[in-house]
Amino acid sequence: MSDDERAQRAEALIARMKAARGYTYPEWEFAARQDPDFVEAYNRLYELGLGEGRHVSAKVREFVAIAVLAFRGLEQSALATHMRRAMQLGATREELLEVLEACLVPGGAPTFHRGLGALMQVDGSERR
Repeated sequence: MSDDERAQRAEALIARMKAARGYTYPEWEFAARQDPDFVEAYNRLYELGLGEGRHVSAKVREFVAIAVLAFRGLEQSALATHMRRAMQLGATREELLEVLEACLVPGGAPTFHRGLGALMQVDGSERR
């Protein structure tokens, strides 16, 4: 594959990722330009894991991702990105709050707090 073909393939992949998710991160764009084969494989796994399932909707899958990522300490801006995607899939602010509330007991107060900060960012009600 020529450099031009690889560059075109990478840009098409990045465009597909943005269209499907509503976002992409600069790091994944960089990776796609360096190794489109690898990112294509990752993207397929992403679609299988966070896309529409046979039994669980993409919205609910985003809820699970938000809970796990909040617990793992993901930065608030990235959590907010997943919350925005959940909202694009039909989630309400109230549902997102309940997802965070469900995280409190198994994940602890830091998980809940981290999620609340992201929800405030999405809601435009950041007060510090």
